[in-house]
Amino acid sequence: MAKKVFVSGCYDMLHSGHVAFFEEAASYGDLYVGLGSDETIFELKGRRTINHNAERLYMVKALRCVKDAWISSGHGIMDFENEVRKLKPDIFFVNSDGFTPAKEKFCRELGIELIVSKRIPEKGLPARSTTSLRQECRIPYRVELCGGWLDQPSVNSICPGSVIVMSIEPTMEFNDKSGMATSSRKKAIELWQVQIPVGNREELARMLFCMENPPGTKAVSGSQDQLGLLLPGLNKLNYDNGFWPTGIDSVTDDETLNYIAGHLYLMQLPQRKKGYDVLGNTNINYTSAKKLADATEQCWKAMKSGDTKNWGTATTACFEAQLEMFPNMLVPEVKEAVDFYRSQAYGWKLTGCGGGGYLVLIADKPIANAIKVVPIYSNN
Repeated sequence: MAKKVFVSGCYDMLHSGHVAFFEEAASYGDLYVGLGSDETIFELKGRRTINHNAERLYMVKALRCVKDAWISSGHGIMDFENEVRKLKPDIFFVNSDGFTPAKEKFCRELGIELIVSKRIPEKGLPARSTTSLRQECRIPYRVELCGGWLDQPSVNSICPGSVIVMSIEPTMEFNDKSGMATSSRKKAIELWQVQIPVGNREELARMLFCMENPPGTKAVSGSQDQLGLLLPGLNKLNYDNGFWPTGIDSVTDDETLNYIAGHLYLMQLPQRKKGYDVLGNTNINYTSAKKLADATEQCWKAMKSGDTKNWGTATTACFEAQLEMFPNMLVPEVKEAVDFYRSQAYGWKLTGCGGGGYLVLIADKPIANAIKVVPIYSNN
């Protein structure tokens, strides 16, 4: 009797990469596909699907390698739970960028084998992805590597400090509200459509900051988001009692950026739950803010000198200082992920304000199924 193989995903703009993924999964047994609903995709990606539920389901079910398919009833990146419990598959097949600790835990609890795709395209065809089909938009994302919260006057007025950010290529579509400056990126796309215009990047970042924070805005988006998107390379934004940095230190040499990209890993986490409030139980104080500022300086020196162990130590110190001031950042799913990767990395933190998004891991050795990023090396 053939094994049951389950895969989940969006499968909007169906292309040869999807078909190759299905065929690879079907090589293990009868293939069942759970599609994320239009609502779930909007929650995760912050965009509407090109093809709606019925059309996506029709196309997937029409593929000869698919035994059956349906629209999953749940929400978030674990929207398939109810259907999988009923199906009781032998194998859960995922792409490397769809792997999460939560999925691994879920499979372990149900006795399901988790297999990660090798992404093998059909012979003679390119390795397609939905992201690659959207590559006409060259607006970057940004990853915050240390010091987050110090761009807010509520923190930097107590203790000056820096935030380290890196602009990265849009090689994949990061989830909405994931700490990757997706909201600022959407505003940038509204302003400039597909690419950043020629001009002074800091001034363009000011323009984007003003657009995202019009007069009367209560929760001001920190300028690390806009500057992190628009300034190429690695940047240390130095804050002292204000929303805009008093100075910026930049590193754009290939050697340093290649080193950082080679030791930086991202792991997808579950989406923040509805009603999540990172500012609940806030305890902003000088001691914790100073720890955060000191960790950022240690991190900056370690990254520039190629000291991975100290870089990791500083990254964890940054996270711990953030948690002292904003304890709600540490939700159970984040704690589970940290505990799981603790032995594989020198350091860890969240990409954003917590409750979900992506876990940043600093390591010497490759971390299985993690996401790799490509830095923006120059303005060109």
